[in-house]
Amino acid sequence: MSRQNIPYLGAFALVILSSAFGYMTWEARDVEVTVLTIEGCPEGMVFIADPHLQEGNLEYTRGVIDRINLLKPSLVLIGGDFANGDETNFAIQEIWAGIDAPAYAVLGNHDYRAGVDAIGGIRKTMAARGLTLTAADYDVGSLLDDETDPAFADALTRTLEANGVQVLRNEYVTLDVDGTEMLLVGVDDAWAGMADPPAVPETDAFTLYLIHVPDCRADWDADLILAGHTHGGQFMFPVVQQLAEHQIIEVRGLILNDGAPPTYITRGIGGSTLAGIDLRFNSPPEIVLINPTQEQRRLLADDAATVTVG
Repeated sequence: MSRQNIPYLGAFALVILSSAFGYMTWEARDVEVTVLTIEGCPEGMVFIADPHLQEGNLEYTRGVIDRINLLKPSLVLIGGDFANGDETNFAIQEIWAGIDAPAYAVLGNHDYRAGVDAIGGIRKTMAARGLTLTAADYDVGSLLDDETDPAFADALTRTLEANGVQVLRNEYVTLDVDGTEMLLVGVDDAWAGMADPPAVPETDAFTLYLIHVPDCRADWDADLILAGHTHGGQFMFPVVQQLAEHQIIEVRGLILNDGAPPTYITRGIGGSTLAGIDLRFNSPPEIVLINPTQEQRRLLADDAATVTVG
């Protein structure tokens, strides 16, 4: 290679990198609607997770809320990680008052400041995967350490609830969702060492568990488990995508294992950032619409991004 070609190669590499960065920035704002069909589940519910709200994605999140409202959901479920973990106040979390439906949520690890950096995240991942968690013997106490900040989580919870989002912290509620009875169980964050699933009554109602970290679910007597945390892989390069499609790793979509409750892991609406900029590759953000009503299907008729699962 001659020396005079080196500047041209450098310029070409710069163009490629700039284009890739631009695409990943665009994809992080290209939210899709995923239609999830689950027999017996109430109609018209929306599930989102991982907003990781900050000034840089505030207008985008308002747009997500507007899109949710257009669907006129019966209920909105939010799977945690409202915060990033470095906030000094939660004023921007007032945005959730804009949801025009009853809203319920659980907290995520960022909402406790637990495992929020790369090293801490790897450490929490390995520690959580070393646990054997069952409905009869569920104990994540070993994950509770000095990182966990209950005061931070308490302050966030107060702000969320003041703005219409009921946060379930190891508790359940019985709901009538447009005539269908549902038992909604919210499990607090496991990475923070705060998950302590409540004892629930025997019921014929549709039973739905909401948890942030999918690896920390158990063999609960559930009809459906909803989780977030993974951002759907966020950067799904070909090898990783193949591992996910064959469920060698569980990072997104509907997980069906014999004898276990069906679990849906959402790609979330936000994610990790680079210098405050959201980036994604082959894993666009999503709004999950469960058992859509006829009106919702009509609204989605021209939405090319809609995917049916289940």
